Amino acid sequence: MCGITGWLDWERDLTAEVAVLSRMTQTLTPRGPDDAGVWTAPRIGLGHRRLAVIDVDHGRQPMSLRGADDDRELAVVSFSGEIHNFRELRADLAAEGHRFRTGTDTEVLLAAHHRWGEDAVTRFAGMFAYALWDVVRQTLWLVRDPLGVKPLYYAEHATGVIFGSEPKALFASGQVAAEVDAEGLVDVFTVAAKRPGDAVFRTMSEVGPGHVVRFDRAGRHDHRYWQVRSAPHEDDVPTTVARVRELLGRAVTEQILADVPLGSLLSGGIDSSAITALGADALADAGLGPLATYSVDFAGSEEEFTADALHDSRDAPFVKAVVGHLGTAHTEVLVEPAALLEESRTTLRARDIPGVGDLDVSLYLLFREVRRHLTVALSGEGADDAFGGYPWFVSETRQPTDSFPWSAGVQNRNAVLSAQLKPHLDLHARLDDRYREALAEVPRLDGETGTDRRMREVYYLQLTRFLPFLLDRKDRMSMANGLEVRVPFCDHRLVDYVWNVPWQVKRLGDQEKGLLRAAVEDLLPHEVVHRPKSGFPVGKGDAYLQSVRDAVSAMVADPASPAMELLDAGTLRAMVDNKDWFNGAFTPPPVLPRALQLDAWLRDYKVRVVL
Repeated sequence: MCGITGWLDWERDLTAEVAVLSRMTQTLTPRGPDDAGVWTAPRIGLGHRRLAVIDVDHGRQPMSLRGADDDRELAVVSFSGEIHNFRELRADLAAEGHRFRTGTDTEVLLAAHHRWGEDAVTRFAGMFAYALWDVVRQTLWLVRDPLGVKPLYYAEHATGVIFGSEPKALFASGQVAAEVDAEGLVDVFTVAAKRPGDAVFRTMSEVGPGHVVRFDRAGRHDHRYWQVRSAPHEDDVPTTVARVRELLGRAVTEQILADVPLGSLLSGGIDSSAITALGADALADAGLGPLATYSVDFAGSEEEFTADALHDSRDAPFVKAVVGHLGTAHTEVLVEPAALLEESRTTLRARDIPGVGDLDVSLYLLFREVRRHLTVALSGEGADDAFGGYPWFVSETRQPTDSFPWSAGVQNRNAVLSAQLKPHLDLHARLDDRYREALAEVPRLDGETGTDRRMREVYYLQLTRFLPFLLDRKDRMSMANGLEVRVPFCDHRLVDYVWNVPWQVKRLGDQEKGLLRAAVEDLLPHEVVHRPKSGFPVGKGDAYLQSVRDAVSAMVADPASPAMELLDAGTLRAMVDNKDWFNGAFTPPPVLPRALQLDAWLRDYKVRVVL
């Protein structure tokens, strides 16, 4: 998967800054534990940490493209992720005369840019972020995949730009400050309302999903090369079901390619089970297998589980049914709830910003265990967003909220804010502004009204605000362990098609994700195909909950706590004394663990709040 970083400066000789570039690159070691490289020229330096997945012996980066006749360096790239259709592109380029030296998708990327220029990225299907320096044109390209699976941050300065896979790489340059203003605090205090391109930190931006940000001596040029486009859906139901099966099957088949151990994350829900079934079949067709599968649960959950808004049933019985049906080689990872708070600072370092408490830590612990056995894992992330799996989809058809659906039920967001902060930050007003901005972006379909119009809005909000939050979490928790997680449901060709499928067809059989269920029902046990949505397991053990209460009480009483300049002590004390903060709903995620991370973030990163 890898980590990338670099520095462009039109007025500085960066061949003399190898030490700085090496320091920036070193911060990304967990993303790429297998190798490191730094390349410099007078105006630019690129750094790379490699997680070797394809052509392990010949994929060192940064990688150069050289002229066929004079061996002149034409372009250099630092690349993170995978181009899943690179074999098809390689064949096209070879047919036009390009001669390849390696079996990597990185070399295909370079050749594609040389051959097709700005249009090259429109041919890529995958999850990727890369920095490409065109030596001839003296131009830097920062590029991100259509759905934003892989991250890429940048910070402009007076004479250039500094960039990297994670904020920590930019901070290591010594030229980017850890500052947050009111808009950044909106992202800290809320979930899944971040605007595409925002990066929480005041002086930093993110390359938007489906965007190219190009830098030359004339300045910065931002271009959106992909977005969903609305059009009438003309396929009948059987054709739609078959097309979804075809597109998802193609995505999984492309994504099982790896020269290192590969497996699948399995929860027993329809999303991960569908990916696992298709992956098992693809491996069998290739003469490989069985597919390795992994699930996560909390120790003691069999006795302590209670259903709530996002957890309909325990995963374990359904995981067992899938494993027995498909014959996968399965491992269950048991997480001790006490470890959730202990590892909270680990996940903070992985994110560089406050996360979502035990939801982050449990995922991190799962990935840590999986990485002991695998380098690449398939995941079902993105299915709920494309097909409509969350409970708020149905709620919006019955009673539209005129807000971000996943957070519409929060009554008083500002209650947690300190008296000093409230004059500078009204979370309700800020979120309403962001909601209106998002609605203005929706690609409308002429003549669409009522439920169909509202559901198109909801799906757009989901794909552009909620899904990026999930993908960011998955990227940080997996890459902190050097594990590449692939997400076939985020193949933009599948998302393109499903986007225009009417709500009634997506909800085939009057069940959430009914279209997806119909597309894979022949692959899985009946009880799994029709299992209702159940969220990722969360920690509710008494020992964990008490440890959070104790830690928050200590933070509130600490006169040196930087978080208490932003948080209301009375509100936190009340939360410590009741159980509302861990009710199992997502609106909002537990406040108290996030408050602890806020305090640690302000301390560890020496964040300056600018209001």
